[in-house]
Amino acid sequence: MPEGQRSGAPAPCRVVVCRDCCCGSAKVTGVDHAAQVAALSKDLPVRISECLDVCDQANVVVVQPSAEERAAGARPVWLGLVNDPAATGDIVAWVRAGGPGAAPLPEILDLYAFTPPRRVRGASSADPR
Repeated sequence: MPEGQRSGAPAPCRVVVCRDCCCGSAKVTGVDHAAQVAALSKDLPVRISECLDVCDQANVVVVQPSAEERAAGARPVWLGLVNDPAATGDIVAWVRAGGPGAAPLPEILDLYAFTPPRRVRGASSADPR
C-alpha cells in the first residue's frame, strides 16, 4: 500500500502511463523509460496503459483525480512530452499534494498539459476515464 494511504481511506488520485507504440519505446530517445515508471510507482498508484492515441505527445502521463475530487468536478489532466526526470519529479510532487482538484497544477506542469482529442466511446479500451 502506498505510503500515506490508510486502509479504508478514499482512493487517491491515480497515474496512468502510456506504454505502447511510441510512449516508452526507443522512438522517444534519451529517456530511461523504466526509471520513469519506477519513479512514478515508488509510492503512487500507477497503471500502465496501451496506446492512448496521442503519439505526437509521447511520453504521455494522465493524472486522474481521486473519486472524491472527481465527484466535485475535477477532471483528468493529460501531460505530454514528459521526457525528463525533472518533469516526472514534478508530477510525483503534485500527486503527493493531492493532484487534480485538490492541489493547483504547478506552473511548470502547465507547460506539459494538453487537451486530448475527443474520442468515440468504445473506440479504445485504453481510455483512462
